[in-house]
Amino acid sequence: MAVKSIVTELGQRQARLIDDHRKLVALCGKLASERDALKEEKRLLEQKIRNLDHELSKMQLTAGLAGGSADKEKARARVNRLMREVDKCIALLNKPQ
Repeated sequence: MAVKSIVTELGQRQARLIDDHRKLVALCGKLASERDALKEEKRLLEQKIRNLDHELSKMQLTAGLAGGSADKEKARARVNRLMREVDKCIALLNKPQ
């Protein structure tokens, strides 16, 4: 009789483990899809931040060039930086190959 109860108990434990495994596999799949959705949302938000930073930079440049703005020095520095980049590009174009 003791052997029969041990076998029955092992069978119950096995069934419980299989059930727990199925639940964990389902939960893992759900969490993986949620993770993927959050990664995509993060990517979109980062892209939006980059676009807004670019737009802000253009607006600051415009405001600085318009005069009378606190961003005038920033605008002047940015224009100078852009001019240096243009000069470098021209120099590379004029460089003999």
